[in-house]
Amino acid sequence: MTTEQRGGATPEADRPRRGSREWFRRNPALDLAYRIGVGLVGTLVLVLGILLIPYPGPGWLVVFAGLAILGTEFTWARRLLRFCKRYYDAFSDWAKRQSTFVQLLLGVATFLVVVATLWLFGALALVSGWVGIDEPALESPIFG
Repeated sequence: MTTEQRGGATPEADRPRRGSREWFRRNPALDLAYRIGVGLVGTLVLVLGILLIPYPGPGWLVVFAGLAILGTEFTWARRLLRFCKRYYDAFSDWAKRQSTFVQLLLGVATFLVVVATLWLFGALALVSGWVGIDEPALESPIFG
């Protein structure tokens, strides 16, 4: 199977080695530490992006950034990034083709997910306390 048949991905050994990354690769301990660092930073960015998805703003952009960071060192992350981008684009195109009613339902579903996550993380109780509303139902079942 050629590189073109694999969708342009090249194995780690075939990738050109340049700059400071080559310096790390020469020392196995530094290489491992570097890969662990990239893994931790990429995972933190990815998790943050997943938490941000239902909220207005750059949730998916942060998810893709986390996968791109991980993809600099891990082949599985590069493949997952391509997969996610392909299906994100397909879903966006599908949503644009839907009727106004279906788009409204998608908006309502997104709103409900946002309210549910705000409730789970205790933000509703926090804000209600600021305005003098003491309603036990607004307390988070997680952080109660």
